[in-house]
Amino acid sequence: MPRTQDFVTAEVVGRARDLFWDKGFEATSIPDLERVTGLNRSSLYNAFTSKRGLFDAAVHDYLDRVVRPQLRILTDEPTRPDAAARYYRSLADALAALPDDAPGRGCLLLNSAAGFAAHDDAQRSVVESYQRELSGALTHALRAHDPDASAATLQHRARLLTSLSVSALLLSRVDRDEAVAVANTAVEQLEEWRP
Repeated sequence: MPRTQDFVTAEVVGRARDLFWDKGFEATSIPDLERVTGLNRSSLYNAFTSKRGLFDAAVHDYLDRVVRPQLRILTDEPTRPDAAARYYRSLADALAALPDDAPGRGCLLLNSAAGFAAHDDAQRSVVESYQRELSGALTHALRAHDPDASAATLQHRARLLTSLSVSALLLSRVDRDEAVAVANTAVEQLEEWRP
């Protein structure tokens, strides 16, 4: 008879997510995961089939609990003309508030892109999808910022702002002050684009 699960999956995934976010997929060991989740190896494998299965669950949790709530600033209707500026101010504030030893620095997805995603088709696809989702949300907000801008202009601006987001999140792992400066540069750029 199979054993009943005696843990809350969302709590386990959340703890694993924070560990992967801090250390990355490759540097996180099964003993590390056992320690932070309180589960033994067989329970982890029984519930998630592998370390990768747990990582994939952590990535989905990250998208649903961290990324998409932040993107709502850009996509909530009616979209305010200052939505993109509010998003970047919020990003700058969040980055500035992180203590030096915070495990959740940067972006779990971008951290993986700088590591194993370059050689892993499934994770590469997740990172590319995230980039498209961010760019789409920014395009939506930019349309509210400048309703008369052409589609080509919106695409160009969204690409530039997406690049600033990526830069800020990656830099936050090593230089919080520069990451904040990059996020604030996005706000300044939006001011220059004001119709």
